Formats: sequence, structure tokens, C-alpha cells
Amino acid sequence: MSDENDWCFACGSQNPLGLHLKFQEINDTYQTQFTGKKEHQGYAGILHGGIISTLLDEVTAGYLYAKGLHALTARLEVRYRHPTPIDQPLTVSGRIHKVKGKVYELFGKIQLADGTVTAEGKTTAIVLKDDK
Repeated sequence: MSDENDWCFACGSQNPLGLHLKFQEINDTYQTQFTGKKEHQGYAGILHGGIISTLLDEVTAGYLYAKGLHALTARLEVRYRHPTPIDQPLTVSGRIHKVKGKVYELFGKIQLADGTVTAEGKTTAIVLKDDK
């Protein structure tokens, strides 16, 4: 029997419609690689803004979950800096910026292979339970 979290749209291995993201932590940064396809676009050739928001939410609040913290996003602010193209590999990364009690502030970004940042996110997450 699989864990219900295996159905997560962003990282779940069982969700046939999901993004199937796989993460790793490198030097206090959580990251994944993603290449959007035609079914992920908004305007022709451009990754849909909702998918961009999903990527940023997952790389930030998901980082806390990976650390054994049961946290939920309270606020996600997204800054779209440049159009994010489909069919190009993206690096999505997030890091913890500040902690105050059970409130975490995290930053995330999406970059093209040449280093261009196409979107940035600031997440405020609330820890509900510590499973560590």
C-alpha cells in the first residue's frame, strides 16, 4: 500500500498526471530539475504561471517536509522576471532564509541552463508538527 503523499501533484510517484519531481539537498539548498512540455504551457512555448508557482511552492515548503517538519504554505509571492520556456531544462532551487518560532521564510528560484532567473518566490510556511 502506498503512502497517500505518493499522489502529490508535484513530487508523487503514483500520480499519473503529476510532475514527478525528484529533489536533492546540496549545501543547504533544496533543488530539482524540470523540463516543461507542451502540456505544461500557458501561451505558446511558455510555461504556465500556475506550474511555475507549483515548482516554487514545492521547492520551498517541500524542503521543510523533507527535513521532517509538517509545514503548510501560508503565503507564496511569485515574481515572474522573464518568460520561462518549455522544452528547456530548468533548475528549481529553494533555501531557508529566516526562522521565527514555527514560521519559516524561504526563497526559491527557477533558472535556465545559462543562469538566467526566470522566476523567484518567497514562501511563508507554518510548521504544524515536527516529525524529527
